[in-house]
Amino acid sequence: MAANVLKCGTGIGARLIFLSPSPKSPRPFGHSLAHFHQITANSYRSICSKPKVCDSAADASSPSARRRSVVSSFCAATDVEKAQVEAEAISDGDEEQKKIKDAADLLDIRVGLVLRAWRHEEADSLYVEEVDIGEPEPRIICSGLVNYIPIDHIQERKVVVLANLKPRNMRGVKSCGMLMAASDASHENVELLVPPEGSLPGQRIWFGSEDDHQNQPPPATPNQIQKKKIWELVQPHLKTDDTCMAMLGMHIMRTSAGVIISRSLKHANIS
Repeated sequence: MAANVLKCGTGIGARLIFLSPSPKSPRPFGHSLAHFHQITANSYRSICSKPKVCDSAADASSPSARRRSVVSSFCAATDVEKAQVEAEAISDGDEEQKKIKDAADLLDIRVGLVLRAWRHEEADSLYVEEVDIGEPEPRIICSGLVNYIPIDHIQERKVVVLANLKPRNMRGVKSCGMLMAASDASHENVELLVPPEGSLPGQRIWFGSEDDHQNQPPPATPNQIQKKKIWELVQPHLKTDDTCMAMLGMHIMRTSAGVIISRSLKHANIS
């Protein structure tokens, strides 16, 4: 029995095309078995890519025509299978994008206003900010931005806040949220995301169209965000585009007043 075969079709009508000789069969004179494989593969590709059109009924019934028909059938079946695989890959990609979008809709991202900012007394790289996000009391948030953004670029500025992370103790200060920023690939340049003019503290931010806004679900709890690793799923897909707009894939990050931007960083990561 030959070692290498191609299966043509499936089921009862399946045929086998032998692509290499059995160990006992003679090889072409002066050629190794590997060379025989190459010759056979080349011939197979030639047959698949250039099927001969029969000129007569006699040609169609000839053994060579029947062999070409078998190989052509195999090629056609392979094309169908390839199309099916590509369609399944597209479907899988769509499902993955929907999963990411659905997860992003559970994030509680809001417009914030920094009321006051100061250097952390126990951590040289941290600012501590008091931020109005539309709640009865301002949030206390710690941000590792000392080496990137001057403090006067944070004071009394509107910012974008991820508000449903679990609180973290950062060198003695309980941080209840995160200021969202864009950074280049080297992480040498960092800019806070900027809400549009006219947006108000506490307004919830969403991704996509007005319909997406209307259908936006309530935010997940901090425990759900942590347990289901929602932020970890979404964050790698947050970028700025070539106009500095903040995006989730093809979905624009926006408020009812307009789009969220970085001031100058294009194709930057957002975290």
